[in-house]
Amino acid sequence: MLKVTRGLLATALLALLLAGCAYQPGIVERALDDDPATLLEQAQQQEPAEAARTRLDAADILARQGQRTQALEVARQIDRSQLAGDPLARWALLLADLGESEGDPEAVIQATQDLDDLALNRSQTLALREQRGLALLERDNSFAAARALLLVQAESDDEALNDPIWRALGGVEQRRLAQLGELQGALTRGWVELVETVRSGDGNIDRLFLRLDEWRSRHQRHPAARRLPADLIALRELRGQEVQHIAVLLPESGALSRIATAIGEGIRTRHRLSDDNIRLSFIDSASGSLESLYREAQNRGAQVVIGPLDKDRVSELERRNRVPLPTLALNYGRSATNAAEGLFQYGLSAEGEAKQVARRAWDDGHRRAALLVPDNDWGQRVGEAFWDEWRAQGGKVTKAVRYNPGASATESTRRTIAESRPDLLFMLALPDYARQVPPTLDYYGANKLPVYATSHLFSGQLNPRLDGDLNDVMFLDIPWQIPDAAAGGEDALPFTASYRSLREEADPNLFRLNAMGVDAFELARRLPQFQLVSNSELFGATGSLRAGQDGRIQRTLPWARFIDGVPQPVLSPGAFGDERTP
Repeated sequence: MLKVTRGLLATALLALLLAGCAYQPGIVERALDDDPATLLEQAQQQEPAEAARTRLDAADILARQGQRTQALEVARQIDRSQLAGDPLARWALLLADLGESEGDPEAVIQATQDLDDLALNRSQTLALREQRGLALLERDNSFAAARALLLVQAESDDEALNDPIWRALGGVEQRRLAQLGELQGALTRGWVELVETVRSGDGNIDRLFLRLDEWRSRHQRHPAARRLPADLIALRELRGQEVQHIAVLLPESGALSRIATAIGEGIRTRHRLSDDNIRLSFIDSASGSLESLYREAQNRGAQVVIGPLDKDRVSELERRNRVPLPTLALNYGRSATNAAEGLFQYGLSAEGEAKQVARRAWDDGHRRAALLVPDNDWGQRVGEAFWDEWRAQGGKVTKAVRYNPGASATESTRRTIAESRPDLLFMLALPDYARQVPPTLDYYGANKLPVYATSHLFSGQLNPRLDGDLNDVMFLDIPWQIPDAAAGGEDALPFTASYRSLREEADPNLFRLNAMGVDAFELARRLPQFQLVSNSELFGATGSLRAGQDGRIQRTLPWARFIDGVPQPVLSPGAFGDERTP
């Protein structure tokens, strides 16, 4: 878990404990002589308010004795509504400290809710707000994390927050970032402009640093102008190493040729509309060994490779120690981890979408999920991905139903909710089937049940008459499919010229693959950056793209909700209620 950038939390906790001694003489000294197990037994016989204070004393003693895991468990179970004043502040500071040290960001978030209700001084409030921001960042709630950390920096002018703020803002989708920039506060506007400066870059490091110098001249007193985030500083090493030649390994025949053609069209379109004179060499990967394909790429002078697309070949690559050239594979291998140095993997993974749905539903406060997935290999893989992530969050699966995609949705939907009392439904379905589910829920009296879905329920073509049956369904999709919901319109989309060119000419059923080709080109030209700087990110046509520790590209997608049959934007979870903006 990310650590607090200063020793504020420890100082604040000590200060409050000392202050508590002044308000209640001897309470800490008495607690130190008591056995925490005895205190916990006493609490079972006490009234709720007194029991909460007794459990707090027990948690404090356990923490002081070094039994921090047990202390965390006790502190998390305390009913904060039974505490007030000094005990409530003690609980918040203790639980935040324990959550941070034990790598439990959820505990920190729990401790720092409703900070305005706590009797804290300025340094204590700043310490907890910073802890909250870092914990939210760990939970991938980038927008709320950025808001919290920006408030701390506005008060403290602390340059040590630059790196976590940069990481948080990097995960904020364009629409939300634009909203931040529109709010008052020079600090926030400077950060937003810096992010947009980098996002608008094209992979040319010299041009990027010219734009960064211009930004710094306009914001000389900004914390990031005094010290650029470490990720940006590291890019200086790449000057003069820009990618000039990319080899693309795609099959021109066989089962994957139609997919390959759509991806290739996206690569060619983005290449044609880019400013740099990057060379592309397309090599037919339908036949020949991986060794011969890499040899051909090297003979042509390529610096990086896009491909292969076939899952078996990607699996073969990821078992190697290294690849001959930095490579962006267009699929994910079957191994648990990618071991090959220089190999990155990227694709439109439905399993990745399911995991993101599980995290969002949990952040929205849901705990009991029902699953409705097709009865085929695709449904099993995606359903298991949701199930595993949901259980990892602490959620319960009430029922999982596999349906026949060729049959009516009525009976499967009824079975999904019958006697299971879920508080959300996860649905994996194509448009024709998905449109049957909400009316069926209405018929069986479950019209209030929230429905979360992957991108597959939306065709990408506006059809309010048919999609009206999907009203209130939450789903995630690539920015290019939901421009109004994701970015605030077509003009705000990444790679707008490529979007318009492909939208006019492409088969709508293959448009997501065209967008994948655009992002593959942009990722490939940035592979040296992704190799050098951990957490490098591309705000792309298919989402916010960031490489994991093993080189697998992780996509973060924007959310939408159907209203009157049209996808509309959905804001981030309400994990941060303070609407002040620095």
